Amino acid sequence: MRRTALGFIRVRSRPGRATQGVILAGPLALPVALGRAGIKADKREGDGGTPRGRFRPLRLWWRADRLPRPRTPLPVRRIGPNDAWCEDPQDRRYNRPFRRSANDPGDRLRRTDPLYDLIVEIDHNTRPRIAGRGSAVFIHMARPAFAPTAGCIALRSRDLQRLLSRLSPKTRIIIQS
Repeated sequence: MRRTALGFIRVRSRPGRATQGVILAGPLALPVALGRAGIKADKREGDGGTPRGRFRPLRLWWRADRLPRPRTPLPVRRIGPNDAWCEDPQDRRYNRPFRRSANDPGDRLRRTDPLYDLIVEIDHNTRPRIAGRGSAVFIHMARPAFAPTAGCIALRSRDLQRLLSRLSPKTRIIIQS
């Protein structure tokens, strides 16, 4: 059965629990972990906030050595051993992927834990890209007990895989408090 891509999904925090929330995606209500500072309207680099706003998913990054290729309408890219994300506001590559050498700083996408086995890259702070307004905001796998993220949205593996089958580059991701 082919599923229709969703026009939009909503992300909301739970009342009284700023670091936990729910994604409302069509008939699905999926629990999520949010940033340690909750949802923030004025996102800054390193503040631990999940940015409030409207975004689009750009592509799926996936660990081919751990999981079969997920079915999704999104463009898909394998995560290689040197793939990283630039979080340095002074670097020209800020909030972009790059190939990291052993000495380069940056958020390595190939991790020993399963957190980044599936990453949905969203268009937060991309056009225009403004230094210091936040980088590496993804949808990815959750830690045990939905521990807070550094600003991303995190789901259980099975829930993220269900969501992937319905996300397309045209889907709007609406994050609200």
